[in-house]
Amino acid sequence: MIRQATVADAKSVLPIINIVFEEMEMPLFQEIPIENLFKILKQAFEMPEYRYSYANTLVYEEAGQILGIAVGFPEAKEATIDDVLAPLFPQIGLPTSTRFFTDKEVQVGEWYLDTLAVSEMAQGRGVGTALLKALPDYLKAQGESLMSLSVDLENPGAKKLYERMGFNKTDELMIGDHRYEHMIKEI
Repeated sequence: MIRQATVADAKSVLPIINIVFEEMEMPLFQEIPIENLFKILKQAFEMPEYRYSYANTLVYEEAGQILGIAVGFPEAKEATIDDVLAPLFPQIGLPTSTRFFTDKEVQVGEWYLDTLAVSEMAQGRGVGTALLKALPDYLKAQGESLMSLSVDLENPGAKKLYERMGFNKTDELMIGDHRYEHMIKEI
């Protein structure tokens, strides 16, 4: 079943988000102990305006277990979507000026699929595909007409999935130290 995440899902969702953080190899994420990272991310998950909040997350649930997530937001929110983290950073010894993400990832008019991730035990079972198939109807109901994502050049399997699902490359960009292809799909 695919459903909107709730605040109660944090404990299951955060480890799946962390799979993507580890793949991104961003130095700041590598320096923060995982328990500290989860401490502030759990608090932020409960704030609807945050990038990785319950309000921006769809979950794929099977037998009471969350196996995959799709997290995204409209471009209009990108500039401020992480601001709620600033007052949380001192709890883990970081200054309020800390920023996890500084690269512009979204173009005007796009709804951006920031994160599509599947738990390691459920990979290869169609969970990611099911989430991608559910997004167009979910987004149309919100008045969205253009979906975008960025795929790491080092992940050709994901790129093939996105192409099968109707996404087309429009550009390349850097996010952290990795080069990505920006892809879009009209919905």
